[in-house]
Amino acid sequence: MPLLNKPKEELIALLEAERQHTECLQHKADHLQSKADHLQHTADSLQQQVEELKRLLFGAKRERFIAKDPDQMVLPFAIDQQQASDAIEEEVTVSRKKAKKIPHPGRHAFPAHLPVEEVILEPEQDTSNMTCIGQAVTEELDIIPMRLLLRRFIRPKYVDKAGAGAIVIAPAPNRALPKCQAAPGLLAQILVDKFVYHLPIYRQRERFKQEQIDLPASTIDSWQRLSANLLDPLYACLKNRVLQQGYLQVDETPIRVLDKKKKGKSHRGYHWVYHSPMEKVVLFDYREGRGREGPAEMLQDFKGFMQTDGYAVYEQFGQRPDIELIYCWAHARRYFEKALDENRLAAEAVLLKIQQLYDVERSLRETNLSAKEIHEARLDRSLPILNELGKWLAKNNKNFVPKSLMGKACNYTMKRWDGLLAYLYDGQLQIDNNPIENTIRPNALGRKNYLFCGSHDGARRAAMMYSFMGTCKLHGINPFAWLKYVIENIADHPINRIQELLPQHFLKQVN
Repeated sequence: MPLLNKPKEELIALLEAERQHTECLQHKADHLQSKADHLQHTADSLQQQVEELKRLLFGAKRERFIAKDPDQMVLPFAIDQQQASDAIEEEVTVSRKKAKKIPHPGRHAFPAHLPVEEVILEPEQDTSNMTCIGQAVTEELDIIPMRLLLRRFIRPKYVDKAGAGAIVIAPAPNRALPKCQAAPGLLAQILVDKFVYHLPIYRQRERFKQEQIDLPASTIDSWQRLSANLLDPLYACLKNRVLQQGYLQVDETPIRVLDKKKKGKSHRGYHWVYHSPMEKVVLFDYREGRGREGPAEMLQDFKGFMQTDGYAVYEQFGQRPDIELIYCWAHARRYFEKALDENRLAAEAVLLKIQQLYDVERSLRETNLSAKEIHEARLDRSLPILNELGKWLAKNNKNFVPKSLMGKACNYTMKRWDGLLAYLYDGQLQIDNNPIENTIRPNALGRKNYLFCGSHDGARRAAMMYSFMGTCKLHGINPFAWLKYVIENIADHPINRIQELLPQHFLKQVN
């Protein structure tokens, strides 16, 4: 039946059905388009992750940013022939001053504390009738490989010739570890080799074998454990010292640990690191997880400035009235540096401002200013830059997709804006957390060499040794000399003056 001959009500019903069908198709199309957009976004996100992983594996690790110079001329690929001929016919006169030849400063002198072995080489000719008019001296630096020696303490026994008196004998020498055959120097060397030079026990065993000494791995491990027990009171003293500081930088780094409860795989533990830039001390604290319980327990009595990255666990400390949370500009900068390939124009605009902030910090480090003068200089020079950057972020943030690299960078920075400005409060505060990342680097090198700790107790002992070795490095102290001195003296040192044995006080003790 033709549509024109159908009743009006039936035509209206057909139109309504057609409209509903069209809406249903449109809804399906919208749903498919939304799904396609989601899949495209997922693909873009995964591609970004692949590019980031490729960059970490094969690219430069240095986060260096060099802005394009707008005044730099571009070399043209197409040159007009007339311009070329004009350029050829033009006479150019260049005057240049000949560089002054700088004399070679010579070789660096060797340190005066080195022992000197003199070897006199006489000529083969007879010199008995000759006069010596001088010497030609040639120096070379040599090395004596690890030399082990057996120190034997002999205590003669004496008695009165009549045989009536008591036996007289010298007292036994004080031993750092009773009944332990390792001297303080050997114990110190084993610990330094492990936690400064990252030599696992099996590699140290190979070095001993070259000297015809076969030390079981269990023996070396036992010496490490006993030495750590000896140093435990000093570690507690260091912990109290660090937590009494008014300014701490905090970070965490993973470490693999063997756990008897997890067969076939290792446990992922964490070393939480607390660094005091003012006193130059560092504290590693081992925890089995990355949750907030570890730092909350450690910092329950801490008051002052606390500088961290953007990890959410640290936000709890920003709610405490006695802690001022400071965020790290190096981490904020890292997000924009990653967005360069996605949106170079916008990312470069932010990176140029951050570069200006670091130029201010660099110039302040080069001058011997007090904390008050640094504070005033930052307010005068850095605050205007930060105000301009804040206005730019507020104005342009809406132009970026939130899940894009540039959107993530802006959101990260704006969410933590107050904490990023907090370094302006005091001249002793630093613009970033880079110093604490430098103290974590030995831990990362150690992971690549000995791969894991044998137990949770072993990870705690590693935290102790990284604390001591890191503090020695910050003060420019030879870790072997410090550790040998401490092992020799800690047993007889008064417990109420144990802080005198900390690395930062070592030079006062030996001088």
